[in-house]
Amino acid sequence: MTDGETGRMFRLAYVPGVTPAKWVNVWTERMPGVPVTLVAVPAAEVVGLLRNGGADAGFVRLPVDRDGLSVIPLYVETTVAMVPKDHVVAAADEVAIADLVDDEVFHPLDDTIEWTVRPGLPAFTRPATTADAVELVAAGTGILLVPLSLARLHHRRNLTYRPVSDAPQSQVALTWPTDATTDLVEDFIGIVRGRTVNSSRGRTPASPAEKPAQRQAQKPAQNGSGRRAVPASRKKAVPASRKKKGYRPR
Repeated sequence: MTDGETGRMFRLAYVPGVTPAKWVNVWTERMPGVPVTLVAVPAAEVVGLLRNGGADAGFVRLPVDRDGLSVIPLYVETTVAMVPKDHVVAAADEVAIADLVDDEVFHPLDDTIEWTVRPGLPAFTRPATTADAVELVAAGTGILLVPLSLARLHHRRNLTYRPVSDAPQSQVALTWPTDATTDLVEDFIGIVRGRTVNSSRGRTPASPAEKPAQRQAQKPAQNGSGRRAVPASRKKAVPASRKKKGYRPR
C-alpha cells in the first residue's frame, strides 16, 4: 500500500448467495489501511451499480452485459430444485429435468440461470425476485430451480432441495469497469487469483527489490569452461618450485 492510498476505501459489491468473506479477510490482513465496504445488491442491478461508480468491483452471476467490463470467471454452482419436504422430489438423491415435467416451476424475473427451454409447466405468476418465489414454494404452489447457494440462503424449515443433474449451471465471476482498473482493483484481483503478497504480478513491495542490473553486476563472471572465474586478487600464489612437477634447473 502506498501513502496515497491511506484513508481510501475499497467498495466491493456482491449478489445474493455469494460469500466474499474469505477474500475480504485476506484483504484486511494485507491492506489494513484500506477498509472494505461491502455492498449487497440484487443480481439484476449489480452491473448498473458498477458502471455508475457505486462500487470498485463486484461478484456477479454470469451471464451479464460485458460492455465496458472486465470479467474473471471464478466457479460454477450446482443447480438444485427447491421443493416442499413432502414433495416426491424429496425422496430422491437427485433428479433430472424430465422428472419435473408435471410440476409448475417458478421463473422469477431475477433468475440468473440461462435456460434454453424452461423446465416443467409455467407457474401461475412470475415472481419479481427469487425470495418471492421461495415464499410461493413454501406455500405449496410450485417448485423453483436455483443455484445451490441461493437455496441455502433462502432456507425454510418446510423446504428442502435436490440437485438437478442435467440443468444449466450458474457461474460466479469477479467484474469491474475496465477503464477504472485502479491499483486497489489490481490488488483485489491478485487476492482472488490466490497470488501471494510477493507475487511478480502483484504490487511493488514497500522495500524495493534489488534491480536486475545490480544483481547481474554482483554475479561473478564465468570463464569459457562455464566455471566461475576467480578474481586475480583472490588467487593464491603458487611457489615456483610447485608449478611444474619434476622441474629441474639446467
